[in-house]
Amino acid sequence: MRPIGGRWNPRADFEETVLAHAPSVSPRQFAAAIAAGDHFLAASASTPGRDDYHRVLLRHLGVDPAPRLLADLRRDVPPSAFLETYPDVEETLVELSRRGVRMAVVSDAWPNLPDLHAALGIGRFFEAYAVSAVLGCNKPDPRMYHHASTALGVPPGQCLFVDDDPELVAAAIGLGYAGRALRRTGPAASAVPCVGSLTQLLDLFPGDASERGR
Repeated sequence: MRPIGGRWNPRADFEETVLAHAPSVSPRQFAAAIAAGDHFLAASASTPGRDDYHRVLLRHLGVDPAPRLLADLRRDVPPSAFLETYPDVEETLVELSRRGVRMAVVSDAWPNLPDLHAALGIGRFFEAYAVSAVLGCNKPDPRMYHHASTALGVPPGQCLFVDDDPELVAAAIGLGYAGRALRRTGPAASAVPCVGSLTQLLDLFPGDASERGR
């Protein structure tokens, strides 16, 4: 999935929500605060709590992180208001599922990721989730990969890890998994095998589980 508008964090309604509490905040201040939030996330060993993340941004904005504001920033909104799936996602997941391919998600994300996937109509395809905010570590920590494969009951050598970050794919390959970097745009990564779309993964799986022999 991808964020509508191109920004993962903070959520697309962040500025609107803050301005309802602090109307004088400028676009330049928002840009600096979002950059500080990106640095905070990158420096964290696992995905921090959403309130902790918002406090960092609000501190840089000079805005009081009052409980009501924090609650407004994390309020539930329909995922379709800020997220969408890529065009090739559902059709590929449907076909992989039809072919008997078992799937799990390994993601640096907040704990509500399964709920987001369910709301977008793709949660039914995944048997397990390895979510950084739940496990207390981020990729490429081996625990992230192993949690998913263990939950599926499949050894690493029979798992394919797909990610848009070639370094994380390389880490998975180093742990004994097969791997593909998903490069929808830009040059292919030279260090790891790549695919340009999810539909290309279908070439790696014969038509049914009996043909795969696993």
